[in-house]
Amino acid sequence: MKFLDEAKVYIRSGDGGAGAVSFRREKFIEFGGPDGGDGGRGGDVWIEAVNGLNTLIDFRYQQHFKASIGVHGMGRNRTGANGASVTMKVPVGTQIFEEDKETLIVDLVSEGQRFRLAAGGNGGFGNAHFKSSTNQAPNWANPGLPGEEKTIWLRLKLIADAGLVGLPNAGKSTFLATCTRARPKIANYPFTTLHPNLGVATVDGREFIIADIPGLIEGAHEGVGLGDRFLGHVERTRVLLHLVSAQEEDVAGAYRTVKHELEAYGEGLADKPEIVALSQIDILDEDERRQKVAALADACGKTPLQLSAVVGLGMTEALRALRDVIAETSRDGTAD
Repeated sequence: MKFLDEAKVYIRSGDGGAGAVSFRREKFIEFGGPDGGDGGRGGDVWIEAVNGLNTLIDFRYQQHFKASIGVHGMGRNRTGANGASVTMKVPVGTQIFEEDKETLIVDLVSEGQRFRLAAGGNGGFGNAHFKSSTNQAPNWANPGLPGEEKTIWLRLKLIADAGLVGLPNAGKSTFLATCTRARPKIANYPFTTLHPNLGVATVDGREFIIADIPGLIEGAHEGVGLGDRFLGHVERTRVLLHLVSAQEEDVAGAYRTVKHELEAYGEGLADKPEIVALSQIDILDEDERRQKVAALADACGKTPLQLSAVVGLGMTEALRALRDVIAETSRDGTAD
C-alpha cells in the first residue's frame, strides 16, 4: 500500500428539503385546510478516526464527499425524510485544516473520535406550519436551507511511542525490522526509506510502537534531500532514538547535523527525551569502537548505547531504555 500523509478534499453537506404547499380536500369532510408537510433535514459530513489505517491513500482516489439532500415535504402533513450523512474514515492522528492549511479544525488523536465538518441544512416549513386563527389558508412554504461546502486539508501525523532519527543509512530500518514485524526496504544506499514505517516492539512483555522516518541530511529544514516533511510523524512520540552509524568518520559531526535539523524544525522535537546509540558496531574493532564512543559521548553529553541490529548486539538494552522512558513519561502524563 502506498503511503500518503496529506490530501485535499472537497466536502458538501446536504440541502434541506422544501416545505410543501397543500390543502386538504375530501368529500364529506366539513373542514379542509392546509396540510403541507415540512422538508427533511440535509445530511451531515462527518469525519472519524478508525483503527487499521496508517495512510491517507484512499483520498487520492476519492476527493469529493457530498451528503444527500433532504426530501421535500408532501401533502397530508407528510414530513420529508432526512438526507443520508457521509462519514470519512481516517487514520488515528489525522489533523484537519481549513483551505489555508494553517487553521486547525480538529485533531483526531483517539480511535472512534468523530467530528462534524459540515452540518446539513434544515428542512423548510410546510404551509400547515403557518396556519393561524387569522390566516387559515396560507399558500406559501419555506424552502430548505442550503448545506455547507468547503475545501479542507487532511494531514496525517502517525502516533507512535518512540521515533527513530538519524542520517541516511544509520541503520534505522534494520533496527525496526529486527525488533518488530515491520518489513521496511533495506539497502546499502542513501534514502532507502522514502516514507515512514511503523512497527510494534516487545521487550519484557511490554509492547510499544516505533516509527522510522526517512533520514535527515544537512539542510533538510530548507528542503535538501527529502526535507523535513516527515518529521511531523515523530512529533507525538514520547522518546527519540538517535542512531549514529559507526561507518561515519566523524560521528560527533553526524550527531550534530541531525540535532541541528531537529532544532531548526521546532515543534519541541529538540526537547524530547533522547537516547543516543552508536549503531553498526559490528564493523569496528575494539580501538575504533572506543574512540567513536568517546567522540559521540562528548558531542551528546551522555554515554551512548552500542548496538548492531544485524548481529543482535545491544538490541535488548536499547529497547529497555526506550521502554523505561515511555513508562516514565506515561506516569508523568507528558505526551506531545
